[in-house]
Amino acid sequence: MKVKDKLLEYLDECRVKPGKEVNLKKYKTDFEHEDLSKEEGAELLQFGIQKLAEMQDKLYAHNKYSVLIIFQAMDAAGKDGAIKHVMSGLNPQGVRVTSFKAPTSHELEHDYLWRHYIALPARGEIGIFNRSHYENVLVTRVHPEYILGENLPDINSVKDIDQSFWDKRFEQINCFEKTLADNGTVILKFFLHLSKKEQKKRFLERIDNPSKNWKFSSADLKERGFWKDYRKAYEDAIANTSKDHAPWFVVPADDKWFARLVIAAAIYYEFQKLDIEYPTVSETQKADLMKAKDMLMKEGEENGDGSN
Repeated sequence: MKVKDKLLEYLDECRVKPGKEVNLKKYKTDFEHEDLSKEEGAELLQFGIQKLAEMQDKLYAHNKYSVLIIFQAMDAAGKDGAIKHVMSGLNPQGVRVTSFKAPTSHELEHDYLWRHYIALPARGEIGIFNRSHYENVLVTRVHPEYILGENLPDINSVKDIDQSFWDKRFEQINCFEKTLADNGTVILKFFLHLSKKEQKKRFLERIDNPSKNWKFSSADLKERGFWKDYRKAYEDAIANTSKDHAPWFVVPADDKWFARLVIAAAIYYEFQKLDIEYPTVSETQKADLMKAKDMLMKEGEENGDGSN
């Protein structure tokens, strides 16, 4: 089997089918196949980056679709690195990366989707969410007391936040994403699936390496203590919100090079499904182009070498 065919097969394994129950213990966090070396992966990634750049140019010129790429993961899973490497060939003018931190007091005065809605990409653009609206069914699921800060009707204590509350949020998110998809936004959601062992290794690297000290926060270690709770929250969120129009991909993240390759491949193959081409030029426009060319050529003749 060709390497690209094998990659497609593996990509299909990472894609979460709508309605499927999700057990993250059954998803691998590392890459164990012998038929794809790290060197081959690097070559494929560069090929993918080049193709993404070409597709971005068409996306911008076509101006009917936008692309929203969402990254979610536990700390140190490689979200920043994936964005940096996979998107390295794109034109920065057509890409907007938004990193969502804890909501501000101003943002809390609006519904939880508001700050994400105003960060959406325009037609022809690619938007990247480093964390996203899913924090509102992940972090708040693990720490439901945060919901109280939203000042919601009928939510007066943590006891008021039950399963029906989260089911309603899943429904709201699905409606939000369906509306976007119906209006031309291509949505791809990536969960970088990191093992607890690998997270420990990366945390220690951040602590031991002075150039990476700034990346580590004691809050990261605190959240590590809720590992099982986060896993359950991710399983529920992914299972309830992976749709054909907005699929989730559970990407093994222990091997950074392979995670980046899977992400690039998923974006590339999704791009290929779109019916986008450069705008066609009418006969009148072609005539105008030839007139412009003729004027420019005569300009060069009149000025000699055209430098004056």
